[in-house]
Amino acid sequence: MPLAARIRREAGVATGAVGLIVEPEQAEQIVAGGEADLVLLGRELLRDPYWPRRAAASLGAGPSWPDQYARAF
Repeated sequence: MPLAARIRREAGVATGAVGLIVEPEQAEQIVAGGEADLVLLGRELLRDPYWPRRAAASLGAGPSWPDQYARAF
C-alpha cells in the first residue's frame, strides 16, 4: 500500500491496492484512509467467491439485488 499511496499523493492519479487483503475491515481502512482508491482482490475471491457478500454483511451494508434475483434470496 505505501507505493499506491505515494503515487496517488504525488501524481494525483487513482490507484488500486492489491495483495494480502483478506478482511473486509482491512479493505475499508485502505480506501477510507486514502491509501488507495480501489481494493483489488484476486486469490481471496478464488478462495471465497462470496467474499463481497460476507464483507458487506460484516461492514453493516446490505447488498442490493436486481429484482430478477429477489427469488433467490
